[in-house]
Amino acid sequence: MYKDIATPMRTKEILEKYGFSFKKSLGQNFLVDPNVLHNIVSHADITKDTGVIEVGPGIGALTEHLARQAGKVVAFEIDNRLLPVLEDTMSPYPNVTVLHQDVLKADLHQVIEEQFADFEDIVVVANLPYYITTPIIMKFLMEKARVKQLVIMMQREVADRITAVPSTKAYGSLSIAVQYYMNAEVAMIVPKTVFIPQPNVESAVLSLTRKKEAYPDVEDEDFLFTVTQGSFLHRRKTLWNNLQSSLPNGKENKELIQQAFDTAGVDPGRRGETLSIIEFIKLANALYPHFHKLKQG
Repeated sequence: MYKDIATPMRTKEILEKYGFSFKKSLGQNFLVDPNVLHNIVSHADITKDTGVIEVGPGIGALTEHLARQAGKVVAFEIDNRLLPVLEDTMSPYPNVTVLHQDVLKADLHQVIEEQFADFEDIVVVANLPYYITTPIIMKFLMEKARVKQLVIMMQREVADRITAVPSTKAYGSLSIAVQYYMNAEVAMIVPKTVFIPQPNVESAVLSLTRKKEAYPDVEDEDFLFTVTQGSFLHRRKTLWNNLQSSLPNGKENKELIQQAFDTAGVDPGRRGETLSIIEFIKLANALYPHFHKLKQG
């Protein structure tokens, strides 16, 4: 049995061996507590029939825990300085493949097709760099990658925003965008003390599982998210004011916007944070034909 990478002493040994220094620009914070890693992996539904995608493996602390349970692990690492480290630390695990690639630029469908042809179940498990957490999550969701679950470590504040419900301070367009596709729950809170170097913020592990049934009768998903983002343009302003400002020629077409509110049965005096996803769908569907007219102008 190999010694866990995720202890302060072993991590320090590996970093010293390779003369590795942390890059703030890459948001590198390495976990040094095997119990936390075990708990993260336990929240993902992983068996030997599971393929796992990891983003930002670092020196492989989480990767090795995944490799022990999964059939195959494919890790995206953007920092070329970590490639020889991972080649060393992952040498006991032939089921690990490291891709020197920016996941945000990757063709996820192609990677999944090439790397996981023999796997039906694919999950994402990652300790994400906090500065690009949201773009990475949205890439997996918007591109409809064949992934049934994401278990992701992130800044607690972002996890709170993703899981927020209507009429709360944290609820916004990010909550809607993620919850449109996934059931979201905070699996665990992680203290700063289990990282090297310690981040300035508290962390949380979020579990996202794909909804079995999609929301019905959505005219256009991209337009739905355009409307939700526009509705939160200024949080303190009403839907009426925000949508006039955010829709093309909105101020010149107040009658069309009012007509859409009437059709959707939504009071234009409400704020975006009070609407459920279903209400946003009704409003976006009602605005949709007018939006195309305005675009064609």
